[in-house]
Amino acid sequence: MDCRVGCGACCIAPSISSALPGMPHGKPAGVRCVHLTKDNRCQLFGKPERPAVCNQLRPSEDMCGHSAHDAFVRLTFLERATRPGTKCELG
Repeated sequence: MDCRVGCGACCIAPSISSALPGMPHGKPAGVRCVHLTKDNRCQLFGKPERPAVCNQLRPSEDMCGHSAHDAFVRLTFLERATRPGTKCELG
């Protein structure tokens, strides 16, 4: 699956614990990355200063669903479910 142009969910919903340019303490969940443009494109895409976590993230239907809204909902759920100290129960 390819990224949806203009989606930006992966640059907003999840937290990034490592430092990145302009965000030396990382990025909290639900906060727009400072490198996300108004039209939801990454200004660091393809550049060496792009964080490793961003380079390693690959879009998939499980993560992104069928729309930008789906992606935001799913990534928010994954962020909350993987937060330290969170008990995640299925079904």
